[in-house]
Amino acid sequence: MATTGQNFYELYRRSSVGTALTDTLDDLITEHRIDPQLAMKILANFDRAITEVLQEKVKARLSFKGSLDTYRFCDEVWTFQLKNVTFKMENGGQVVTADKVKIVSCTAKPTGNSA
Repeated sequence: MATTGQNFYELYRRSSVGTALTDTLDDLITEHRIDPQLAMKILANFDRAITEVLQEKVKARLSFKGSLDTYRFCDEVWTFQLKNVTFKMENGGQVVTADKVKIVSCTAKPTGNSA
């Protein structure tokens, strides 16, 4: 579990759930129903909660195959862009294909407080 002062990556804010949350918070701020400071606290809590839930609860595995288009490494973050990607669940489930896929991978942060 994370400790109180730990920062989490903001990657999941660009997911469909994160975008919906951000849009809703923007609307609430515009309508003067919440302060921007509260919205920032909510987003920080979202960053923590989604990271912890994905780490603890998701056990499914998949494999994928595609062509590497571009890659970069900057500030401890890897970004890979793939083309013609095929995803396959480990239990022989459905095969899904995509023309383009972007994968962002960040260095795991320690679970304790970092000074």
